[in-house]
Amino acid sequence: MSPTTHHTPNFVGWKALILHRPHQNVDALLAQCARIGIAGEQAWPTLEDPQALRSFDVLLIDADMGHDEQFPWAPGLAPMPIVALIGSEAPGRIAWTIGQGADAQLLKPIGSAGLYSALVVAGQGFLRRRAQAEEIALLKEQLSGRQVLAEATALLMLKHNCDADTAFNHLRQTAMAERRSIEKAAAGVVAGLSPHGRKNVTHGR
Repeated sequence: MSPTTHHTPNFVGWKALILHRPHQNVDALLAQCARIGIAGEQAWPTLEDPQALRSFDVLLIDADMGHDEQFPWAPGLAPMPIVALIGSEAPGRIAWTIGQGADAQLLKPIGSAGLYSALVVAGQGFLRRRAQAEEIALLKEQLSGRQVLAEATALLMLKHNCDADTAFNHLRQTAMAERRSIEKAAAGVVAGLSPHGRKNVTHGR
């Protein structure tokens, strides 16, 4: 469903929501949608069921009058590409558009062309944004795992009066015996041995 740079992007079958008050700009966008096989829909200020926003493939937002309350997600976390419809270049409006994570833009007034190229740019921008978010989440998870490993090792060293290698081997053997990852075993140790964890729990169960 997402376009790539290796093939001619095809948006046939996509659903586009235009969050904009009724206007000739909306009429022009709906006409462009129809020409490239997109089912376009207009709403303002949002759909009756905000959660239904997630069923669309692309969102076109009015950068001049849009506001955070229109969306059932936090700014910058839209689950689809966003194209900003910009008429005013007021700094506050531009900042809001950037905060929403707009992947492409179309300047008003909207003519008879421009939507297709905006969708190509928005689609690629969204894929990059999503890939970066996934990479950051993975790095945070890895960092958290390393921190809990270090804490569990330190706690076991204190409990058994041993060196780091011995404590880590104990942790690894615990993980193998319980058939779970060493990170989860470490979290169990921290929960059971840390002064801030649960008492009398050695394996986090």
